Amino acid sequence: MTTRTIASRRVLLADGQVVDTTVTVEDGRIAGIGAASRGEEWDAGDAWLLPGVIDLHGDAFERQMMPRPGVHFPTDLALLDTDAQLVANGISTAYHGVTYSWEPGLRGRESTVALKSAIEAMRPRLACDTRFHLRHETHNLAAEDEVLGWLAEGSVDLLAFNDHSDMILDRILNQGRSTATETARTGLSHDQFIAMLHRVAEGRPQVPASVDRLAAAAVAHGVALASHDDMTPEMRRRYHAVGCRIAEFPMNTATAETAVSLGDPVICGAPNVVRGGSHLGSAGILAAREVREGRCTILVSDYYYPALVQAPFRLARDGDAEFPEAWALVSANPARAAGLDDRGAIAEGARADLAVVRDSGTGPVRVAATLVEGRAAYRSAAV
Repeated sequence: MTTRTIASRRVLLADGQVVDTTVTVEDGRIAGIGAASRGEEWDAGDAWLLPGVIDLHGDAFERQMMPRPGVHFPTDLALLDTDAQLVANGISTAYHGVTYSWEPGLRGRESTVALKSAIEAMRPRLACDTRFHLRHETHNLAAEDEVLGWLAEGSVDLLAFNDHSDMILDRILNQGRSTATETARTGLSHDQFIAMLHRVAEGRPQVPASVDRLAAAAVAHGVALASHDDMTPEMRRRYHAVGCRIAEFPMNTATAETAVSLGDPVICGAPNVVRGGSHLGSAGILAAREVREGRCTILVSDYYYPALVQAPFRLARDGDAEFPEAWALVSANPARAAGLDDRGAIAEGARADLAVVRDSGTGPVRVAATLVEGRAAYRSAAV
């Protein structure tokens, strides 16, 4: 593999120091810091040299698969397009959040199995280290045996428990909201979708035991576990007890505080930071405040990849976090939560996943280069 030395006046080291130094990359690893130049030389000048971004939860690839309701594109093409977006935004490791729902269509079994297979088949062609984050809808009881099999064979990199059935029921039946999103995604009519929703709700008594079995299997096979959209402190404690040590998007401050008290990493969305608030409006928490007050320890792209590299700079500029701590939200912290001991920091011997980022001090930052295991996965003319 190529040996290269990158010089930068702003290198963020593993201990949080920002130094003017060089980083030498060889055989996919960081071979030296501050050593004499070897191989190809890059001078990044004032650009930041940072650990590559690790995205534990991103589902914007769905937009490449179905850019308009009912308009589908081949999965391999969608993954290639997504891959280009990832590395152009400094993301060197990405967990594609694939929802396996009781719904048919985009999030149904056929689509899930096809996407899982496509990720496995395409992985050698993808520049970003791309992983399978299974978002299992807990009411999808028919899928339990299949998911247990996937856990046993080691093809799931992160398992998250979702339950959107109650939320959808409340939004449609109690708030009188449209089913347009669901019907476009599933291909069902309004009446068909409502009938399916009621059938799914009837299985609620069986859900806790199913969650227990799946969680036990994930723990036994060393798969990182998360729960999604925890509504209450009690829900977080329940999931923590079965081994879900990552809290994805807790819905309120009290639930996030409970996660912190249990020692669990808390995930918030980078788009929330960049936009200054949740896409849910007043119903959502403010991610920047959660960071500032110590309740958010990981940021993810959620539905918009470019937000992830921008968010730490926004937090630092706004005074919500010192920059080294802000960058850890997208590098060291997600690495630890997912059990990725080989990356997330610039240190000798670590995997050479790096991002060169130019920051003018105002406006969006720009990624000049992304290295994945020492390879130049993305490079602009600026480096």
